Order: sequence, then C-alpha cells, then structure tokens
Amino acid sequence: MAIRSFQGVFPVLQDGCWVDHAAVVIGRCVLGADVSIWPNATLRGDVNDIMVGDRSNIQDGCVLHTTHESEKSKGSKCIVGQDVTVGHNVVLHGCIIENECLIGMGSVVLDNAVVQKNVLVGANSLVPPGKVLESGHLYVGSPVKKVRPLTDEEMAFFKYSAKHYVDLKNEYQNHYDYVDEEE
Repeated sequence: MAIRSFQGVFPVLQDGCWVDHAAVVIGRCVLGADVSIWPNATLRGDVNDIMVGDRSNIQDGCVLHTTHESEKSKGSKCIVGQDVTVGHNVVLHGCIIENECLIGMGSVVLDNAVVQKNVLVGANSLVPPGKVLESGHLYVGSPVKKVRPLTDEEMAFFKYSAKHYVDLKNEYQNHYDYVDEEE
C-alpha cells in the first residue's frame, strides 16, 4: 500500500483499516476503524485534513482532497462520517459528508458543501460549493436537485452497505496475495 508522509506528517490508520496496495494515502489523513480504501483511490492530505469515519468505504478511483488555508480563506477539510459508501470515481473536495450516506458513482462534491446524515446522492451528480443537502432525501443531477424523501428501506441500506464493505475488506485482508513483480 502506498501510505506516504508529507512534510513529516504520516496518515493515521485506526484498527482494522485496510488500504489496497494500488491506493495512495498521503499526509494529513485519519482513517477510522474498519475503513476500506479501494484500488486507485487517492487521499491527498497535503494542504489540509482528510478524515474518514469508522466503517466507511472509499471505492475504486475516488479522489479526496482539500483547500489550503490562506489569508484569503480558512480552507476546507474533507470529512467523511461513519458508515458512508463513496462509490467508484467520486471526487470529494473540501466537503463534509455526514454519517450514513451513499455518494453515487462518478459524483463530485465541492468545497464547503455539506451532505447531511441519511442522504443518497445519485450517480454522476454535482454538488456545488457551499450547497447543503437536507437529511433524508435523494438528490440527483448536475447541479443536484432534491427529488424526494428516502424510504425507511433506503435509509437502512446505508448501514447494510457499510457492513458489506467491512466484510469484503476483511476477506481481502485475509485472502489477498500479491505477486512479486520481479519474478
């Protein structure tokens, strides 16, 4: 796995965290217990903090980054709550994703946007800077629009998805072999 320091700051990985060898985690990143980071995901904590909460999964090809602090801006951290599923090829930039959400494949969530608890962001959606997505709803589009309230079954899926990815990363931790490239 490519876990790297930046300016002397190493990522912090809690118990049970798994980072695929083809993923990159750099600098000011804190990954909670049972977090999974999948192939080709990049978490670049070079100019501000990235935090991923317990049991969340960052799937293949995702990019998590931040905005730096300056005299013109306080910057923006990238914070992902607990039990969040971040689908393939999502970009999270300096935003907050609260607990128990699903961010659909190919979506982009920009600086200072807040995705409140129990939100489903549909695939290929764009969440503009500073937008707040209200808890308990489905949002889709570019830019996103609130479509409808989520059902209880849909909201229960968030924890199911997070548990599924904890179980899957456990399988990878226990049964994943690497081929030595020099052989």
